[in-house]
Amino acid sequence: MSGTLNKNSTTPVTASDDAAVQQLFERLAIAAGKKVMEVFHAGCVVGVKDDASPVTEADRASEEIILEGLRAACPQVACVAEEEASAGILPADLGAAFFLVDPLDGTKEFVKRSGDFTVNIALVRDGVPEIGVVYAPASGRFFSGRPGMAEALQLDPDDRIAARRGISVRTAPPLLTIVASRSHRTPETDSFIGRFDGAEIVSVGSSLKFCLLACGEADLYPRFGRTMEWDTAAGDAVLRGAGGHTETLDGRPLAYGKRNQPHDADFANPFFIARAGVKDAVPPA
Repeated sequence: MSGTLNKNSTTPVTASDDAAVQQLFERLAIAAGKKVMEVFHAGCVVGVKDDASPVTEADRASEEIILEGLRAACPQVACVAEEEASAGILPADLGAAFFLVDPLDGTKEFVKRSGDFTVNIALVRDGVPEIGVVYAPASGRFFSGRPGMAEALQLDPDDRIAARRGISVRTAPPLLTIVASRSHRTPETDSFIGRFDGAEIVSVGSSLKFCLLACGEADLYPRFGRTMEWDTAAGDAVLRGAGGHTETLDGRPLAYGKRNQPHDADFANPFFIARAGVKDAVPPA
Protein backbone atom coordinates (compact mmCIF):
# COMPACT_ATOMS: atom_id res chain seq x y z
CA MET A 1 0.00 0.00 0.00
CA SER A 2 1.42 3.35 -0.97
CA GLY A 3 1.19 6.77 0.59
CA THR A 4 2.41 8.10 3.90
CA LEU A 5 0.90 8.51 7.30
CA ASN A 6 1.73 11.61 9.28
CA LYS A 7 1.61 10.40 12.84
CA ASN A 8 2.36 13.68 14.55
CA SER A 9 2.27 16.24 11.69
CA THR A 10 6.04 16.14 11.31
CA THR A 11 7.20 12.54 11.03
CA PRO A 12 5.97 10.62 7.98
CA VAL A 13 5.85 6.84 8.11
CA THR A 14 4.96 4.33 5.43
CA ALA A 15 1.40 3.08 5.31
CA SER A 16 2.65 -0.48 5.48
CA ASP A 17 3.68 0.24 9.07
CA ASP A 18 0.87 -1.43 10.98
CA ALA A 19 1.69 0.27 14.27
CA ALA A 20 1.58 3.70 12.64
CA VAL A 21 -1.74 2.99 10.93
CA GLN A 22 -3.14 1.80 14.24
CA GLN A 23 -1.94 4.93 16.02
CA LEU A 24 -3.52 7.12 13.36
CA PHE A 25 -6.82 5.27 13.74
CA GLU A 26 -6.71 5.69 17.51
CA ARG A 27 -6.06 9.40 17.27
CA LEU A 28 -8.86 9.97 14.77
CA ALA A 29 -11.31 7.84 16.76
CA ILE A 30 -10.65 9.91 19.87
CA ALA A 31 -11.21 13.16 17.96
CA ALA A 32 -14.37 11.85 16.33
CA GLY A 33 -15.65 10.44 19.62
CA LYS A 34 -15.21 13.80 21.30
CA LYS A 35 -17.35 15.41 18.61
CA VAL A 36 -19.97 12.67 18.87
CA MET A 37 -20.30 13.31 22.59
CA GLU A 38 -20.68 17.05 22.05
CA VAL A 39 -23.67 16.36 19.82
CA PHE A 40 -24.97 13.70 22.20
CA HIS A 41 -25.07 16.14 25.10
CA ALA A 42 -26.37 19.07 23.06
CA GLY A 43 -29.08 17.08 21.28
CA CYS A 44 -29.72 17.03 17.56
CA VAL A 45 -32.30 16.52 14.85
CA VAL A 46 -32.65 12.93 13.65
CA GLY A 47 -33.01 12.43 9.92
CA VAL A 48 -33.90 9.34 7.91
CA LYS A 49 -31.84 7.98 5.02
CA ASP A 50 -33.18 6.26 1.91
CA ASP A 51 -32.84 2.85 3.60
CA ALA A 52 -35.02 4.10 6.50
CA SER A 53 -32.10 4.09 8.95
CA PRO A 54 -31.56 7.15 11.17
CA VAL A 55 -28.80 9.67 10.66
CA THR A 56 -27.68 12.57 12.84
CA GLU A 57 -25.28 15.47 12.88
CA ALA A 58 -22.99 13.24 14.94
CA ASP A 59 -22.73 10.69 12.11
CA ARG A 60 -21.78 13.35 9.59
CA ALA A 61 -19.40 15.31 11.81
CA SER A 62 -17.59 12.18 12.97
CA GLU A 63 -17.17 10.97 9.39
CA GLU A 64 -15.81 14.35 8.29
CA ILE A 65 -13.14 14.28 11.00
CA ILE A 66 -12.09 10.72 10.19
CA LEU A 67 -12.01 11.08 6.41
CA GLU A 68 -10.11 14.36 6.56
CA GLY A 69 -7.46 12.68 8.70
CA LEU A 70 -7.21 9.54 6.59
CA ARG A 71 -7.06 11.38 3.29
CA ALA A 72 -4.47 13.84 4.55
CA ALA A 73 -2.31 11.06 5.92
CA CYS A 74 -2.66 8.52 3.12
CA PRO A 75 -4.26 10.14 0.06
CA GLN A 76 -3.61 7.21 -2.28
CA VAL A 77 -5.67 4.76 -0.22
CA ALA A 78 -9.37 4.54 -1.05
CA CYS A 79 -11.91 5.29 1.67
CA VAL A 80 -15.34 3.69 1.97
CA ALA A 81 -17.46 5.43 4.60
CA GLU A 82 -21.09 4.92 5.53
CA GLU A 83 -22.45 8.42 5.01
CA GLU A 84 -20.54 8.98 1.77
CA ALA A 85 -21.75 5.60 0.52
CA SER A 86 -25.33 6.58 1.38
CA ALA A 87 -24.85 9.65 -0.80
CA GLY A 88 -23.50 7.54 -3.65
CA ILE A 89 -19.88 8.59 -3.13
CA LEU A 90 -17.70 5.51 -3.58
CA PRO A 91 -14.22 4.95 -5.00
CA ALA A 92 -14.08 3.53 -8.50
CA ASP A 93 -11.29 1.15 -7.51
CA LEU A 94 -10.59 -0.14 -4.03
CA GLY A 95 -7.09 -1.38 -4.71
CA ALA A 96 -5.44 -4.08 -2.66
CA ALA A 97 -6.00 -2.10 0.55
CA PHE A 98 -8.66 0.39 1.56
CA PHE A 99 -10.14 2.07 4.61
CA LEU A 100 -13.62 1.26 5.93
CA VAL A 101 -15.29 3.80 8.21
CA ASP A 102 -18.45 3.70 10.27
CA PRO A 103 -18.41 7.07 12.02
CA LEU A 104 -21.25 6.20 14.41
CA ASP A 105 -22.23 2.55 14.60
CA GLY A 106 -25.36 2.17 16.67
CA THR A 107 -27.12 5.38 15.66
CA LYS A 108 -30.37 3.91 16.99
CA GLU A 109 -28.71 3.50 20.39
CA PHE A 110 -27.39 7.06 20.15
CA VAL A 111 -30.89 8.38 19.45
CA LYS A 112 -32.32 6.33 22.35
CA ARG A 113 -29.65 7.82 24.65
CA SER A 114 -28.02 4.43 25.18
CA GLY A 115 -24.23 4.33 25.41
CA ASP A 116 -23.78 1.40 23.01
CA PHE A 117 -22.61 3.43 20.03
CA THR A 118 -19.11 3.35 18.61
CA VAL A 119 -16.67 5.03 16.26
CA ASN A 120 -15.11 2.49 13.89
CA ILE A 121 -12.12 2.68 11.55
CA ALA A 122 -10.55 -0.27 9.74
CA LEU A 123 -7.93 -1.10 7.14
CA VAL A 124 -8.76 -3.98 4.81
CA ARG A 125 -5.99 -5.74 2.91
CA ASP A 126 -6.78 -8.33 0.25
CA GLY A 127 -10.29 -8.78 1.61
CA VAL A 128 -9.19 -9.21 5.24
CA PRO A 129 -9.83 -6.64 8.00
CA GLU A 130 -6.33 -6.38 9.44
CA ILE A 131 -6.25 -3.20 11.53
CA GLY A 132 -9.18 -1.72 13.40
CA VAL A 133 -10.25 0.47 16.29
CA VAL A 134 -13.60 0.55 18.06
CA TYR A 135 -14.24 3.41 20.47
CA ALA A 136 -17.39 3.78 22.57
CA PRO A 137 -17.06 7.37 23.80
CA ALA A 138 -20.08 7.28 26.13
CA SER A 139 -18.72 4.37 28.16
CA GLY A 140 -15.02 4.92 27.54
CA ARG A 141 -14.47 1.40 26.20
CA PHE A 142 -11.79 1.47 23.53
CA PHE A 143 -10.41 -1.48 21.58
CA SER A 144 -7.60 -1.60 19.05
CA GLY A 145 -6.18 -4.46 17.03
CA ARG A 146 -3.84 -5.47 14.27
CA PRO A 147 -2.52 -8.85 13.08
CA GLY A 148 -1.42 -10.94 16.04
CA MET A 149 -2.42 -8.52 18.79
CA ALA A 150 -5.37 -6.71 20.30
CA GLU A 151 -5.62 -4.26 23.18
CA ALA A 152 -8.09 -2.55 25.45
CA LEU A 153 -7.18 1.12 25.86
CA GLN A 154 -7.85 3.46 28.75
CA LEU A 155 -8.07 7.22 28.29
CA ASP A 156 -7.26 9.87 30.87
CA PRO A 157 -9.56 12.86 31.57
CA ASP A 158 -7.84 14.78 28.75
CA ASP A 159 -8.67 12.05 26.19
CA ARG A 160 -5.12 10.82 25.98
CA ILE A 161 -4.27 7.14 25.99
CA ALA A 162 -3.13 6.41 29.53
CA ALA A 163 -2.87 2.62 29.50
CA ARG A 164 -2.99 -0.39 27.21
CA ARG A 165 -3.86 -3.95 28.14
CA GLY A 166 -3.41 -6.91 25.85
CA ILE A 167 -6.58 -8.91 25.28
CA SER A 168 -7.34 -12.31 23.79
CA VAL A 169 -10.30 -14.60 23.32
CA ARG A 170 -11.01 -17.17 25.99
CA THR A 171 -11.38 -20.94 25.79
CA ALA A 172 -15.04 -21.86 25.61
CA PRO A 173 -16.51 -22.43 29.10
CA PRO A 174 -19.14 -25.13 29.71
CA LEU A 175 -21.91 -22.53 29.49
CA LEU A 176 -21.34 -20.03 26.71
CA THR A 177 -22.06 -16.33 26.68
CA ILE A 178 -23.71 -15.25 23.44
CA VAL A 179 -23.98 -11.62 22.40
CA ALA A 180 -26.84 -10.48 20.21
CA SER A 181 -27.96 -7.24 18.65
CA ARG A 182 -30.00 -4.95 20.86
CA SER A 183 -31.92 -3.38 17.98
CA HIS A 184 -31.80 -6.01 15.23
CA ARG A 185 -32.74 -9.35 16.82
CA THR A 186 -34.28 -11.82 14.35
CA PRO A 187 -36.12 -15.18 14.63
CA GLU A 188 -33.11 -16.86 12.99
CA THR A 189 -30.89 -15.47 15.73
CA ASP A 190 -33.22 -16.77 18.42
CA SER A 191 -33.29 -20.18 16.74
CA PHE A 192 -29.50 -20.33 16.72
CA ILE A 193 -29.24 -19.28 20.34
CA GLY A 194 -31.77 -21.95 21.26
CA ARG A 195 -29.22 -24.62 20.32
CA PHE A 196 -27.13 -23.76 23.40
CA ASP A 197 -28.67 -25.00 26.62
CA GLY A 198 -27.98 -22.72 29.57
CA ALA A 199 -26.18 -20.05 27.55
CA GLU A 200 -26.12 -16.53 28.93
CA ILE A 201 -27.48 -13.99 26.46
CA VAL A 202 -26.12 -10.46 26.45
CA SER A 203 -27.82 -7.81 24.32
CA VAL A 204 -25.39 -5.16 23.12
CA GLY A 205 -25.59 -2.54 20.40
CA SER A 206 -22.99 -1.68 17.76
CA SER A 207 -19.63 -3.32 17.06
CA LEU A 208 -18.97 -3.76 20.78
CA LYS A 209 -20.29 -7.30 20.27
CA PHE A 210 -17.07 -8.27 18.48
CA CYS A 211 -15.02 -6.66 21.21
CA LEU A 212 -16.71 -8.58 24.02
CA LEU A 213 -15.54 -11.75 22.30
CA ALA A 214 -12.07 -10.31 21.77
CA CYS A 215 -11.55 -9.44 25.43
CA GLY A 216 -12.82 -12.75 26.80
CA GLU A 217 -16.23 -11.58 28.05
CA ALA A 218 -18.28 -13.59 25.54
CA ASP A 219 -17.97 -16.53 23.18
CA LEU A 220 -20.32 -16.24 20.19
CA TYR A 221 -21.93 -13.49 18.16
CA PRO A 222 -24.41 -14.81 15.60
CA ARG A 223 -25.70 -12.29 13.08
CA PHE A 224 -28.70 -13.41 11.07
CA GLY A 225 -29.60 -9.96 9.88
CA ARG A 226 -28.40 -7.35 7.47
CA THR A 227 -25.07 -5.63 8.06
CA MET A 228 -22.71 -3.67 5.87
CA GLU A 229 -18.95 -4.01 5.80
CA TRP A 230 -18.40 -0.70 7.59
CA ASP A 231 -20.55 -2.05 10.45
CA THR A 232 -18.27 -5.01 11.04
CA ALA A 233 -14.73 -4.41 9.74
CA ALA A 234 -13.18 -2.65 12.74
CA GLY A 235 -14.65 -4.98 15.35
CA ASP A 236 -13.80 -7.99 13.19
CA ALA A 237 -10.18 -6.80 12.95
CA VAL A 238 -9.98 -6.50 16.74
CA LEU A 239 -11.49 -9.98 17.16
CA ARG A 240 -9.11 -11.56 14.67
CA GLY A 241 -6.16 -9.83 16.33
CA ALA A 242 -7.30 -11.33 19.64
CA GLY A 243 -7.39 -14.86 18.21
CA GLY A 244 -11.02 -15.11 17.16
CA HIS A 245 -12.59 -15.43 13.75
CA THR A 246 -15.71 -14.50 11.82
CA GLU A 247 -17.24 -16.92 9.32
CA THR A 248 -20.16 -17.01 6.94
CA LEU A 249 -22.70 -19.79 7.43
CA ASP A 250 -20.80 -22.04 5.01
CA GLY A 251 -17.67 -21.81 7.18
CA ARG A 252 -15.68 -19.36 5.07
CA PRO A 253 -13.97 -16.29 6.57
CA LEU A 254 -16.09 -13.18 6.18
CA ALA A 255 -14.54 -11.27 3.27
CA TYR A 256 -14.47 -7.53 2.60
CA GLY A 257 -14.53 -5.41 -0.52
CA LYS A 258 -17.58 -7.19 -1.95
CA ARG A 259 -18.88 -5.42 -5.05
CA ASN A 260 -21.17 -6.38 -7.95
CA GLN A 261 -22.94 -8.94 -5.82
CA PRO A 262 -25.72 -10.63 -7.81
CA HIS A 263 -28.24 -10.68 -4.98
CA ASP A 264 -27.27 -7.74 -2.78
CA ALA A 265 -25.79 -4.27 -2.71
CA ASP A 266 -22.10 -3.45 -2.77
CA PHE A 267 -20.44 -3.98 0.62
CA ALA A 268 -23.42 -5.87 2.07
CA ASN A 269 -22.50 -8.80 4.31
CA PRO A 270 -24.06 -12.25 4.31
CA PHE A 271 -25.18 -13.74 7.63
CA PHE A 272 -22.20 -14.68 9.79
CA ILE A 273 -21.09 -16.10 13.13
CA ALA A 274 -18.24 -14.50 15.06
CA ARG A 275 -16.50 -16.88 17.42
CA ALA A 276 -13.98 -16.71 20.21
CA GLY A 277 -12.61 -20.10 21.30
CA VAL A 278 -15.62 -22.16 20.25
CA LYS A 279 -14.94 -23.13 16.64
CA ASP A 280 -15.95 -26.75 17.17
CA ALA A 281 -18.47 -26.17 19.94
CA VAL A 282 -21.55 -25.28 17.89
CA PRO A 283 -24.18 -28.03 18.07
CA PRO A 284 -26.00 -29.08 14.89
CA ALA A 285 -29.28 -27.42 13.99
